[in-house]
Amino acid sequence: MKILLAGYGAMNKRVAKFAEERGHSIEGILTNRQGDYPYLSFSLDSDWPKADVIIDFSHPELSLPLIAQSKIPIVMATTGQKEAIIQSLEQRCSELPVFFSANMSYGVHILTEIIKYSVPLLKDFDIELTEKHHRKKIDAPSGTLVKLYDAIKEQRAQSVPVYDRSDSHSPRTTEEIGINVVRGGTIVGEHEVLFAGHDETIQIIHRAQSKDIFANGSIDVAERLIDKEPGFYTFETL
Repeated sequence: MKILLAGYGAMNKRVAKFAEERGHSIEGILTNRQGDYPYLSFSLDSDWPKADVIIDFSHPELSLPLIAQSKIPIVMATTGQKEAIIQSLEQRCSELPVFFSANMSYGVHILTEIIKYSVPLLKDFDIELTEKHHRKKIDAPSGTLVKLYDAIKEQRAQSVPVYDRSDSHSPRTTEEIGINVVRGGTIVGEHEVLFAGHDETIQIIHRAQSKDIFANGSIDVAERLIDKEPGFYTFETL
């Protein structure tokens, strides 16, 4: 499989390493920023090298124009401006296969499915979401936590996210879903769903012990996506 990388940050460095270990080749890097790269770099306005798929762990200012111009399948792992990216992918999916997930870990996909199953069974339980990441992570809450909240919202339509209770002087309401963010050190990623009922609690936690799971997850997706018909794919449909 011939791969184009969109951006060359920490994640795509891992993608390149594991892709080559798995017998794939990196044909180049699509970028709109100057840099010293170990592979040939191409601007969006240049002639792209021939490739089977694009893996994009970059940023919206690169991802959005890339989606509009691409002629080959796209594995989209950029989570900033999520709604705009999804809308752009939906506009192109009649022409080529595209994949989007806020988290490339299959374990997080399973966590999402567990939540969808659990919420209707625990309808009288309060729900709190907590995510923890390294101190350099910019966006908050994480795209993965938003994905988990969306899964809850599907099952409990009256849900309302609450990000800060410091100015609140009243008891919690049943509609509230607490959103809690922790940033510190080198935490790779941890997402917890707390169901709090009368005299009992249930906690479901996913801990990423290495960013390698996201890189390998994107390659797994790419290997399957290149044989798909045009369409918009997720872990549920791939």
